[in-house]
Amino acid sequence: MPYVETNRVTIAYESFGPVDGEVILLIAGLGTQMLRWSPEFCDRLTVQGFRVIRFDNRDAGLSMHLYDQPAPDFAALSAAAAGGRPFAVPYTLDDMASDALGLLDALGIEQAHLVGRSMGGMIAQIVASTYPHRTLSLAAIMSSTGNPELPKAGAEVMAMLMRPAPAPSVDLEGYLAHSLAFARRIAGPGYRFDETAQRALIMSELERSYDPAGTSRQIAAIAATGDLRPRLSHVTAPALAVHGADDPLVPKAAGADIAASIAGARLMIIDGMGHDLPAPLYNRVVRAIVENARSARFQKA
Repeated sequence: MPYVETNRVTIAYESFGPVDGEVILLIAGLGTQMLRWSPEFCDRLTVQGFRVIRFDNRDAGLSMHLYDQPAPDFAALSAAAAGGRPFAVPYTLDDMASDALGLLDALGIEQAHLVGRSMGGMIAQIVASTYPHRTLSLAAIMSSTGNPELPKAGAEVMAMLMRPAPAPSVDLEGYLAHSLAFARRIAGPGYRFDETAQRALIMSELERSYDPAGTSRQIAAIAATGDLRPRLSHVTAPALAVHGADDPLVPKAAGADIAASIAGARLMIIDGMGHDLPAPLYNRVVRAIVENARSARFQKA
C-alpha cells in the first residue's frame, strides 16, 4: 500500500488505470474506507481512459488516525452549535480537503476530476470551490451542502447511526449484526440488499482498521464546517449531483440543494436508490460521471 505525507498526516492511497490519463479522485464518506469504491467501480472508469485514485481519509482505514485526540463530546458540541458559540474540534472538512489536495500535490497531479460520496462529496465541494483551477469536474453522490434548513434524517435512522456497536474483539457477531442492520436500513428499496457482499465489505474494513473514535471526529468535522453554500459560487468546473430518491440518511433535497447552489450544475435523482451505491447502479453512475468529466473538455475549448 503506497502512502504520502501531507498536511501533517499520512494518507494511504491506490491508483488504477493509465498513469497518463486524466485523474479521477474518489473521496470516501463518513467512517468508511477507500474499499467502498470497489475495484469493479474503478475498472468501469479506467476503461474510459481515466486514471483513478482512491484513498483513505484521515481517521479511516490505513491513513493516519489522530489517536491523541479524544472523541468529541457531542452533547457539548450540540449545545454550543445551538447557542451560536464556537467549539473546538480536532479538524474540519477544510483540513480533510487539504489532505486530498496534498495527495494530488505529492503525486505531481495538477488537476483532477473530483468524485465524492456523502461526506466525501462535501470535501469535493470544498476543494472545487477553494481551488477551482485544480478542479476539472465535480460529482457529489448522496451528499449535501450542509444547509441547516435541509430536511434531516429521521430520528430512528440517526439513532442507529449514533448507537455504539459492540466491540468486535469481544462480540464479532454482534458487531456484524449491528453494522448489517444499519447498512440494510439506509439501502434503497429498488435494489436487492446483498447481505453476503455487505458482510464481506464490513469484515474487510474491520481487518484494515477499527476506530469508532475516528468516525466521531469526522462527524465533529462536518458539524464544525457548517454551510457550504456561500462558497459554491466559486465552483467553475462542470458539476453533477447524484442522489437517491429514497435516501433515508441524507434526503434527496440535499442533492437538489447542491445543484441549485452551483451555476450550471446537473441533478440526477435515481429512483429506488438509498444512501448506498449498489453494484447494479455502477454503469449508470459511471456513465454520468464520465459524461460530466468529458463536458469539462468542451468547456475549456
